[in-house]
Amino acid sequence: MLNTSVLNELPVNSALDLALDELTAAKDDWAQTSIEKRIAVLQAIKDCLLPIAKDWAETAGRMKGIPEDSALVGEEWISGPYTVMSACNGLLQTLSEMQGKSFLNSLKKRKTQSRQTAVQVLPHSIWDHLILSGVTAEVWMKEGITADNLASHTATSYDSPERLREGKVALVLGAGNIASIAPLDVFHKLFNEHQVVILKMNPVNEYLTEFLNKALKPLIDLNVLRIVKGGADVGGYLCEHPQVEEIHITGSGASHDIIVWGFGEEGIRNKAAGTPKLNKPITSELGAVCPTIVVPGPWSAADIQFQAENIATQKLHNSGFNCVACQMLILPKHWDKKQTLLNSIKNTVANLDPRKPYYPGAAERLAEFEKHSSNVLKFDRGSAPACLVSVDEDAIDDKYRMTEVFAPALSTHELADTDPEAYLIAAVKFANQKLYGTLGANIVIHPKTIKQIGKKRFEQILADLHYGTIAINTWSGLGFLTPACPWGAFPGHTLEDVQSGIGFAHNTYMFDSSERVVVQAPWRPFPRNLLSGDMTLLPKPPWFVSNKKQHKTAMLLTRFQHTPSWLKLPRIFFNALLG
Repeated sequence: MLNTSVLNELPVNSALDLALDELTAAKDDWAQTSIEKRIAVLQAIKDCLLPIAKDWAETAGRMKGIPEDSALVGEEWISGPYTVMSACNGLLQTLSEMQGKSFLNSLKKRKTQSRQTAVQVLPHSIWDHLILSGVTAEVWMKEGITADNLASHTATSYDSPERLREGKVALVLGAGNIASIAPLDVFHKLFNEHQVVILKMNPVNEYLTEFLNKALKPLIDLNVLRIVKGGADVGGYLCEHPQVEEIHITGSGASHDIIVWGFGEEGIRNKAAGTPKLNKPITSELGAVCPTIVVPGPWSAADIQFQAENIATQKLHNSGFNCVACQMLILPKHWDKKQTLLNSIKNTVANLDPRKPYYPGAAERLAEFEKHSSNVLKFDRGSAPACLVSVDEDAIDDKYRMTEVFAPALSTHELADTDPEAYLIAAVKFANQKLYGTLGANIVIHPKTIKQIGKKRFEQILADLHYGTIAINTWSGLGFLTPACPWGAFPGHTLEDVQSGIGFAHNTYMFDSSERVVVQAPWRPFPRNLLSGDMTLLPKPPWFVSNKKQHKTAMLLTRFQHTPSWLKLPRIFFNALLG
């Protein structure tokens, strides 16, 4: 094993070369590692993660400027240790049932209205039914995948005998915003693709390195993972290194193009000529101008308040620094509840704990956003910079539609259709044709409106919405927080027009031919839902920015993921109800 203290004392390039030498020496051994040993490694990671989870979450909260006593620290629990622990559990289940791919047998399958095969990955266990009551997630497969041939398009990297597998060295360029992105990308390379990994941390959150070194120590001890820090110079050196055989990027389209095509004039020439600077397989998860489509319907005052908190979460989770944050709020122009909803969103935002715009360049991006509109509303956030809301009109340029803001700002776009079906069709067309990227989209729609449109017709319209994750009455970020779901852009992008990226990550069931994920949550929270005959048990979700107990609930959920137990449920439910 490489001695970390020795690595730190070497010149940067020498240290990177040494790390890559060790990974290269171990790559075939890892590819040929037995399932039993991989299961042991994942269990060991869970045991290493649990003792440091609290320090991890609280450190991340401090570094992001979240007030020490704020429930918003729960975001760092859920999008950090909790999701990593969940990924370990998902991979453990898949690997333990890899013989004959029997893990597929217990997954419900159906045909969608677009004649695609949909596989339900949530709920799956009894714990899912209880803790995420009423939440569902389906993976829609590409055309031609059926229930009969699904196994032939799942976990195919495990089809060849272990002794014949050859490994590769992959570079994962970590994201700077969400703590679990980097480890989940590492897991995907190691367990789904048999590749060893050098993880280059993003300078924005490289403080996580000490926690990842501890949590992922079982992988580091096997010489199949190295975690390094540094800026663009280190990333550039690694990208071009001959021992790095594949690359996975999380970030912006601009960063992707610099890596693939080159910087400045060189990049422009290379892209025009179709000659990438790098001739290596490159996958990516990149940003987008993600829409939330609000469909008119018979919303009550309580519905408006709850969905206002849902929409505020879609924008202001992690203070707006998410690739899948809502940036275009599509509204029905003539809906009599439109202004009430906007006022409720504004009030929700005003009541959140303030936090600083920690991500570099936020002030400049907000100023640029404001400059491009003559009509910017400012939703007050106390001592934090206001959330900017701009009216998008056909007369303005495409700035808001084509540029990810990556900050607490969004646009609204209004459609004149009054019939819910016609309105939804128009909104889907606008999102597909006018907005940059295909990472995530949200639809907020009353159950009675779905019934009015017709469930089959609603699903037909849904099939036309080309996004990697579609959320109905929840946030598409829930697909990220559920590692069983493939995470990435809608398929079809290229290096020349990469938009939200190429390929999927996470995906603990190891589907090879997924097209999109559809997640759905109950319209009303428990117990208010009981009045309408809905028997689900989910109160205000712990990922809501307005949840006052999310830090407590998230901590308990993380510990539950490590060791599920009936005895742990009462405290989880108690804190969830108080949220």
